[in-house]
Amino acid sequence: MTLWKIGVTTALAVTGIGLSSAAYAEPPVVHDNQGFHRAVCEHVAQPGQAYCHSQVKVDARGEVLETKNQSAQPFVTPGGYGPNDLRSAYAITGTGSGRTIAIVDAYGYTNAETDLAVYRSQYGLSACTTANGCFSKVNQNGVAGSYPRNNNGWAQESALDIDMASALCPGCKIVLVEANSASLADLAAAENTAARIAGVNVISNSYGGGETGAANYAAAYKHPGIAITVSSGDSGYGVQFPASSPDVTAVGGTSLTKASNARGWNETTWSGAGSGCSTVFGKPSWQTDTLCAMRTEADVSAVADPNTGVAVYGPTGKGTQSGWMVFGGTSVAAPVIGAIYAVGGHSITAAQSIYANKTSLNDVTSGSNGSCGSTYLCTAGPGYDGPTGLGTPIGTTAF
Repeated sequence: MTLWKIGVTTALAVTGIGLSSAAYAEPPVVHDNQGFHRAVCEHVAQPGQAYCHSQVKVDARGEVLETKNQSAQPFVTPGGYGPNDLRSAYAITGTGSGRTIAIVDAYGYTNAETDLAVYRSQYGLSACTTANGCFSKVNQNGVAGSYPRNNNGWAQESALDIDMASALCPGCKIVLVEANSASLADLAAAENTAARIAGVNVISNSYGGGETGAANYAAAYKHPGIAITVSSGDSGYGVQFPASSPDVTAVGGTSLTKASNARGWNETTWSGAGSGCSTVFGKPSWQTDTLCAMRTEADVSAVADPNTGVAVYGPTGKGTQSGWMVFGGTSVAAPVIGAIYAVGGHSITAAQSIYANKTSLNDVTSGSNGSCGSTYLCTAGPGYDGPTGLGTPIGTTAF
């Protein structure tokens, strides 16, 4: 698959993420022979900083492709997979009633609740609002107010996350925890806040950064009894934290297409999914692959390819306008798996149950996310591999 990038850049001052004197380069548009997409968050390489793992479908100029006329009547199907597609692909039948998913993201998202209402109405899901106790939003200190400033890219990430939580776990309560910035320190503080919120069963995280200094924040991602899912990355082969923590479920990515087989779906490795061998964290006892003596990414996977992406309703970047878009990235996969954990309702010991229930997963056996000597660390094959872990869900048994 040939990838080429179209230069769509602007020079803007970056503030609020520890790079006040740096120049901001708008993420480039990527063409991969099937269409155009770009990251919604700048890929920051500075130690101690993270970026979100969302990819949005765009045109050749980098403009977001809105997939539905906003004046159309409800229930005109937007582009991208909806809840019924995803629940069919992963054989999810439960609703997760009584469970709570916390979504940790950076910066503010003023219209989170109203945008979520549009998504849920579109697909016939019950209302999830502050008034009925289903939806809530807090800052990184757990306060419902004094939210951080808005950031369009991270708001798009948040929209994706709460929509995917709704799609796979329509009976779940949702808590959006907004970190002050995309620093690992602020995100770790938000993670600890999420874990303290009464009733939270799952915390979904769709971001990552380099492993430099990661040990300083590892404790924030260890909360026994709570399933913590983390996206593996959207830049191909290479390790990111917090997915490399042995106390989380690292979620890789696939391309998901409809098929005429018994399952009704096929999956291959998404070329952008992250994977590899940690240089910081030791291998958990249940992980037994041999080429990596340390923690290996990923554990499990779900749809992530923007070309087989999901429908999301959220901020388009055109002023205050919201609209329907198609998203990919392992930012899709992390909340999908988090929601499946919530529906399953089982006791949680990091990713251990996944390795104990390999037969309850769709083994993804083809595709690659980069160059690693053609080993399983970057190349899919029968059994465990880095980009897709042990595979994708068949119901909730492994979760």
